Amino acid sequence: MTDMSTAVPAKSAAPAIPQSNLSGAQKAAILLLKLGQAHSAKVLKLLGDQEVTQITAEIVKSQTIKKEDSDVTLTEFATLVVAGDHMQAGGFATAQQLLEASLGPQRALEIIENLKETMAKAPFEFLKNADPRQILNFLSSEHPQTIALVLAHVNPDIASMVVGGLPEELQREVSIRIATLDQTSPEVITLLEGQLEKRMSSVVKSQTNQAAADGVQTLIAILNRSDRATERSIFEGLEHHNEELADEVRSRMFVFEDIVTLDDRAVQLVLRQVDAKELATALKGVRAEVREKIMRNMSERAAQNLAEEITLLGAVKMKTVEEAQGAIVRVIRALEESGQVVVTRGTDEYVS
Repeated sequence: MTDMSTAVPAKSAAPAIPQSNLSGAQKAAILLLKLGQAHSAKVLKLLGDQEVTQITAEIVKSQTIKKEDSDVTLTEFATLVVAGDHMQAGGFATAQQLLEASLGPQRALEIIENLKETMAKAPFEFLKNADPRQILNFLSSEHPQTIALVLAHVNPDIASMVVGGLPEELQREVSIRIATLDQTSPEVITLLEGQLEKRMSSVVKSQTNQAAADGVQTLIAILNRSDRATERSIFEGLEHHNEELADEVRSRMFVFEDIVTLDDRAVQLVLRQVDAKELATALKGVRAEVREKIMRNMSERAAQNLAEEITLLGAVKMKTVEEAQGAIVRVIRALEESGQVVVTRGTDEYVS
């Protein structure tokens, strides 16, 4: 690489620099980060409030800066020499320090708090009105972790259609990543969202930011709206990757209180295979409609005995109740697998 500290090459001899779609505020943020806090503070003092806010927003978003973007910006301004490949990281802390040095702590705090408030909206909202097929085409070439992060924050109905359209191997990997998602930094989501929205600007019209997802619950919501073939494929991948995780997802997919969605014949089939004491334990603390659904499908005498058993149990640990409910859910899943029970998924009913 040419040492630009001693000479700036003539325009005709300059190496080709990639074009950039950076906004003025983004270029200003790159320049200020390169200048460092002391010099940046002097520059910020010369700007109006609106310009300061716009540039600060871009500094907050600047977790990493591509070398080509840095080169384009520095060359365009022609006031700073490229000194290396890396730049100071951005983020709220850096932005606040720059503002404090130029505007004082009080004004800096006001701007940062205002930014946090405006940047704390639902993430990937710009995908809300997009056709799932467009989202599938758009995301299919992305890294599995990017696909997982996006699908974890969109409507489960849309996510299930997108997952169902992915190749089987990618489908499984994305599902595993969704199930194992931890809370993601809002700044990372903002950065990713900005990049994706730019590239998908011809498909949608909006913009936003942050949220944490329960990976397992998100995957369950997707699976509950997926067809059986997609579900089987995803579970095969989960089991291969992490059997415990697959069991957790499977047990949580049909929660015990969802038994009210089964028809009476299905409930009767389930009751024939469940121990009376386990059933009584499972019914501790549930909604009245769940108890009614169960007892309505028993003989009068059996229903009375069950009510007495529930009373005699007294206080029961929540863990014990959940274990009993989980055992009954496994019975329902087995009946579903054998085709004896009809389960409602999304807007469709089918026999597995």
